[in-house]
Amino acid sequence: MAFFEPDKFFMRISHIDIERDLLSLGLKHALLDIDNTILTRDTRELPRDVAVWLGRARDAGITFCLVSNSTQEQTMQELSERLDIPVVLRSMKPLPQGYLRGMRILGGTKEDTVMIGDQMATDIVGAHLVGMKAYMVAPLVGVDLPHTVILRWMERVMLGDQTPEPLTPATQQMLDEA
Repeated sequence: MAFFEPDKFFMRISHIDIERDLLSLGLKHALLDIDNTILTRDTRELPRDVAVWLGRARDAGITFCLVSNSTQEQTMQELSERLDIPVVLRSMKPLPQGYLRGMRILGGTKEDTVMIGDQMATDIVGAHLVGMKAYMVAPLVGVDLPHTVILRWMERVMLGDQTPEPLTPATQQMLDEA
């Protein structure tokens, strides 16, 4: 595993093929970043395709835990309750404690858990520090917070010409049926 390189790179979380990219690899738990991974950072909306994917993955036996650096406890608890997904707040990504706590909540190990997020410097690096797989998704919206702009530039340099994986026919069918 290359430390500064995602194990897989997708356009959106809904493009992750549940069977091929999770279950067949023994991954049955997923730690999820929130902003720009499952919620749009600007409007805080859960896109329909993301909601459908979460439901299908849950039906397939995948368990989730939200892992966020957010300090907005009430907002994040409301999201946790709405999605029925536990949350680790103030995780201090990329430091290991948030990832380890999320895995403990799910009963997972670094071998059967994957981190899914949109930022190399926090989500991917932190997961690799723990020794777990990390899947990167392109951010849901392109407008970033000022401190994130520099990190995005560094991500583009590190990713080089790597492009998101194409949709599999099974995932395309799932999205079409939604």
